[in-house]
Amino acid sequence: MEAYIVDWLNLIGRWVHFVTGVAWIGASLYFVWLDNHLQKPREAGDAARGVDGELWAVHGGGFYHAQKYKVAPSALPEHLHWFKWEAYSTWLSGMFLMVLIYWYGAEIYLIDPQVADLGKPLAITLGVLSLVAGWIVYDVLCRSPLGNSQTTLSAVLFVLVSLAAWGLCALFSGRGAYIHFGAMLGTIMVGNVFFVIIPGQRDLVAAKQENREPDPAHGLRAKQRSVHNTYFTLPVLFVMVSNHYALTYGHRYNWLILIAVTLAGAAVRIYFVARHAGKASPVPMVAAVLIMLAVAVAIAPRPQPAPEVADAAETFAQVRSIVQQRCASCHAQVPTQPGFAAAPKGVVFDSAADVAAQAAQIHQQTVVTRAMPIGNLTAITDAERALLDAWFLNGAKIE
Repeated sequence: MEAYIVDWLNLIGRWVHFVTGVAWIGASLYFVWLDNHLQKPREAGDAARGVDGELWAVHGGGFYHAQKYKVAPSALPEHLHWFKWEAYSTWLSGMFLMVLIYWYGAEIYLIDPQVADLGKPLAITLGVLSLVAGWIVYDVLCRSPLGNSQTTLSAVLFVLVSLAAWGLCALFSGRGAYIHFGAMLGTIMVGNVFFVIIPGQRDLVAAKQENREPDPAHGLRAKQRSVHNTYFTLPVLFVMVSNHYALTYGHRYNWLILIAVTLAGAAVRIYFVARHAGKASPVPMVAAVLIMLAVAVAIAPRPQPAPEVADAAETFAQVRSIVQQRCASCHAQVPTQPGFAAAPKGVVFDSAADVAAQAAQIHQQTVVTRAMPIGNLTAITDAERALLDAWFLNGAKIE
């Protein structure tokens, strides 16, 4: 019953996280697009009222006219919409999933003794510290003199983010490291909203209400953090889907793959932001494509000669025994591994036909990426992986 309840909590939490994430990222991408498409107001009266830019659009059968003020209108409207709850809800639901899956189930999803033999309390503590330290270091750098140079700050941040990717992959399972890397960036993003962007907006509103001159520093800081957030978006989205692709997090050089994909994602956003502003250069997009192609080629499995095996039927009997001992505790109609209410992805190995039908996936996950068994919970040996490899390379015969 415990596993069943956890599965439902996982489903609900993931659904909420996905919905709120779409709302937050959608609004963020839209406003970046809007800012870069604004044109000078055509009506002289608009400029006199403090309007700095405007945009006409058509959508859903209607026309929209958006205007942005240099600072603020002379009189605040009665209803002013704030964009903050999307960010807060996304982070809160994401942390709910982090606690439920990666901290509550740390021995399954976070700890890999072959990477670092950590106790559960220590692993969770390190996970929490990675999120807190990530925000503190980032915020201090932005507020330091380095923050005055976007180029220098970006270079320093990339180096530190790369070190974080390497460090997390040296502590946790590949899957756990990736999700903590994404959570660190996500925490920075929501920290920007909570500690910088929204307070700056509150001060701007308060200044108008109190008839005092707004502090322009708030707007400059908010703009800087908003730009950072848009460049973090695609790397965070990659991490959110990466748990489905063990070829990335399960690779020996998973940290390097994570850095490369992060760089590619940032380059894609650089291209689109520049394109919105009418200054598009193909260089960032070409760089992103080349980076992804380089990763794909670098981690592609190399053809191996098929090792000699004994009688096919005898070999398959050994293979099935390994699968039953090392894989079927999770991948069964009724899993016996604590924490699993159902077989992951619906993949079961209850019969010989099940094993034969999944031969390619068994080879990919246990031999090529070595991502399974997850956290090596069932202590599969290198000799057993070698036998699975030989069986597959010889045609995955069952008789």
